[in-house]
Amino acid sequence: MTVSTTVLGYPRIGPRRELKRATESFWNGRTSAADLQATAKELRTNVWTTLRDAGIEQLPSNTFSLYDSVLDQAVLVGAVPERFAHLTDELDRYFAMARGVEGIAPLEMTKWFDTNYHYLVPELGPETTFAVSGRKPFDELAEAPGSRPVLVGPLSFLLLAKPDADAPKDFRPLDLLDRLLPVYEDLLAQLAQAGAEWVQLDEPVLAADRSAEELAALQATYERLAAATQRPKLLVANYFGPYGQALPVLARTGVEGLALDLVAGAADLDQIASAGLGTKTIYAGLVDGRNVWRTNLPEALSIAAALLGSVGDLVVSSSSSLLHVPLDLAQENALDDALKDRLAFAREKLDEIVVLGRALKEGRESVAAALDDAETARTRELAGSVDNRVRARLEALGDGTARGPATERAAAHHALGALPALPTTTVGSFPQTASIRTARADFRAGRIDAAAYEQRIKAEVDSVIALQEELGLDVLVHGEPERNDMVQYFAEQLAGFATTEHGWVQSYGTRYVRPPLLYGDVSRPKPMTVTWATYAQSKTAKPVKGMLTGPVTMLAWSFVRSDLPLSQAARQVALALRDEVHDLESAGIRYVQVDEPALRELLPLHAADQAEYLEWAVAAFRFATSGIADSTQIHTHMCYSEFGEIVDTIGALDADVTSVEAARSRMELVGDLQRAGYSRGIGPGVYDIHSPRVPSAEEIEESLRLALVAVPADRLWVNPDCGLKTRTYDDIEPALRNLVAAARKVRQSLPAS
Repeated sequence: MTVSTTVLGYPRIGPRRELKRATESFWNGRTSAADLQATAKELRTNVWTTLRDAGIEQLPSNTFSLYDSVLDQAVLVGAVPERFAHLTDELDRYFAMARGVEGIAPLEMTKWFDTNYHYLVPELGPETTFAVSGRKPFDELAEAPGSRPVLVGPLSFLLLAKPDADAPKDFRPLDLLDRLLPVYEDLLAQLAQAGAEWVQLDEPVLAADRSAEELAALQATYERLAAATQRPKLLVANYFGPYGQALPVLARTGVEGLALDLVAGAADLDQIASAGLGTKTIYAGLVDGRNVWRTNLPEALSIAAALLGSVGDLVVSSSSSLLHVPLDLAQENALDDALKDRLAFAREKLDEIVVLGRALKEGRESVAAALDDAETARTRELAGSVDNRVRARLEALGDGTARGPATERAAAHHALGALPALPTTTVGSFPQTASIRTARADFRAGRIDAAAYEQRIKAEVDSVIALQEELGLDVLVHGEPERNDMVQYFAEQLAGFATTEHGWVQSYGTRYVRPPLLYGDVSRPKPMTVTWATYAQSKTAKPVKGMLTGPVTMLAWSFVRSDLPLSQAARQVALALRDEVHDLESAGIRYVQVDEPALRELLPLHAADQAEYLEWAVAAFRFATSGIADSTQIHTHMCYSEFGEIVDTIGALDADVTSVEAARSRMELVGDLQRAGYSRGIGPGVYDIHSPRVPSAEEIEESLRLALVAVPADRLWVNPDCGLKTRTYDDIEPALRNLVAAARKVRQSLPAS
């Protein structure tokens, strides 16, 4: 038996976000495709060098992507929709699939399981044909000889895809399995010929509930791939949860290795002995690939040692790709030392993996000092992590989620003042210009004082309000120029959170975020948004929305302490937001939007665990938005998740208006809401802000008329899919003009009543 070390993937963005800068520079025409590819190659080389220098023995390859790995796999197997076929340049076609171009909509984008990463959804139909297309995994293998190429597995690729627009209603992408498998056989044969000893096939769909038909497809798939005469050894990797019923299925096939997530999927430990894994190489995911708190190394070592007698070779690994955590803790100079000692970013997780591997090979005594130091730091008490005042307030408030009946609230809203049918608004943020980012950086660095910074933000709010009035929008926003990020902005003002300087994590494409660290009990020392909301309202007679980030999203997009249940943490955040909502109302703000784009994201992958989560998630939102007058209208926003699966929950939130992503999916969710009997206001996005293309008024009008089939005009709002922060004013001004024009045209066609 041998023991070695690996990771399932590593951050690809670069220590100073070099990939973002190189990609956006290429998009803007400032640099060439060759320049972009040169930066990409340098980043890949740096990753492999980092892994080798840390002592990682098995290196993964083909985990790098210019945009998204599922998109890469779609291109690799030739699954390119016909509307992109005329684009002859491979790189232009690739980015068109990701972002769209004038007159061509991109692929749909949605969340990668229960993470904040987004993937591009392959579009497949009965006419789809597959073939090996491109050289990406082969080129990266040549750059890192002896590495383990990583591919999206065939079952996950099909189950994560969706039928294309022309597919019949009874078509399922899984129907194409027999057509796809020969292409995987070809890929494996070519990779073997190129020198690959192992190939990793990622099958994260196995962490969710799978039907008997899907499990049968899994068995047939890997029996067939394992039976190929010319192939590398096969490693099937599942993460984000246990294999469950899929583990014995794969054990019966001829695949040589299985990667287990023993952090989120520790339940698999109970069936390892009975699953027949004695001859398999097991990649034990003992170091958490999704959170930043240090590993309990003694506990992980105990688990690994117990595996030694019941499996074949053992490889100590991360539980998932380290794509989901920041790159290097050494870059953080402003964090409290006691907090910093309890953290491990991607680079530090390599050291944890190597320590575990060495302990298994050379004995615990060989790393005793490292184990003791890690445990001392991990368990050190953090000052301020417990706030008994917060806990007492929550106990005194009890349930605290009551609001007036929806019909009475609707009447109170109507009495506030006449909004037209199909009222127009935006989701919140306006473009973050270079001058705004410079002003924020100058203020943080002390180059300008608070008064100068405040004047700069006021000028931007003035401009945003004036633009919205000129465009003719009905309910305005202040544009959020003071906010760096919709979660980080609040985390910086809430006790119990800490923020990083360089802790960037990829969300999608070139959109990176810095998730805060929730380390203690949460409270609000002072109002967070009232000043800017009331300033904006003072500049217009039209209503202005207050803008908050909801409790579930604050948790989902932070790295949350492991010693407090998420349900309790959510209630603490909700209490802070509840105070903010009340202060906004007292200041005269009658429209308050509490965004929950991550509500679906955190939904557990197994149905048996979902009811409990939804109960506390809904309770937290309602707690944050309760105790206010019926005349205060609560909005919420959700984007880029399969919300059709939780439409009943959207209603249970009891928001007065919900805006949702709908442009890329052509109003798909609107029909889901209608079938579920949803009876509140709904704002299905009619404009995809993640694409640089400007939709025409006719295109937006068509979307609105599709929505009106399912939603009465008196409940339909008109808005973009998401906030406009990542776009430019050159993008958004014509798009919003078209949005207003389309709404007016449709409004004029409505019956007079």
